[in-house]
Amino acid sequence: MELREILARCDHTLLRQDCTGAEIRALCDQGIRYGCASVCIPPAHVAGAKQYVGGNLRICTVIGFPNGYMTTAAKAFEAQDAIAAGADEVDMVVNLGMVKDACWGNVLDDIRAVRAVSAGRILKVIIETCLLTYEEKLQLCAIVSASGADFIKTSTGFSTGGATFEDVQLLRANCDARVRVKAAGGIATLEDAERFIALGADRLGTSRIVKLAMEQGYEPGAPIG
Repeated sequence: MELREILARCDHTLLRQDCTGAEIRALCDQGIRYGCASVCIPPAHVAGAKQYVGGNLRICTVIGFPNGYMTTAAKAFEAQDAIAAGADEVDMVVNLGMVKDACWGNVLDDIRAVRAVSAGRILKVIIETCLLTYEEKLQLCAIVSASGADFIKTSTGFSTGGATFEDVQLLRANCDARVRVKAAGGIATLEDAERFIALGADRLGTSRIVKLAMEQGYEPGAPIG
């Protein structure tokens, strides 16, 4: 697989709490140069980044991040506000307390509320696989499939673990075909990235792949090696 194909699936990510405007602009420059799918950034930086990229790069942001335990109304407002600021894609965190209580109807309503205000934008649902049982993962595959969301996403990158090959394979096998899979958290090598894609991940949430491309002196369009 050519490196450009991997980069085209990357949401080039910077969600550190103290990231600066200058760092976000540098992230956007890299995202454009290396042909990334989007940059994934904090909501407060969306408006500035949208103006900065001038339509040359998709802007993704996070909702209910990283814990997911905000009220449904708060998540819907946050998504609506981010979209008004220019977000093209939103990655929301499910309410894990509801999941653990098996309040599946409430989990579905929570996602659908964000889906309702994000119509016409890509919606990804972060389920935080490292905190889930096998049965909970299966249930969430069904719920995300029923919600109208575009993606199911493994992880925030802020919990006890990130994407695993087993989880990506599980999500791909148990979600509707129209629901795509995003692997995020701990993707550190090109080999890992390729394997996640081979197992069914359509997007990768990572900052490391662009850094690897830069370290290699990669020029867009060149094959790996």
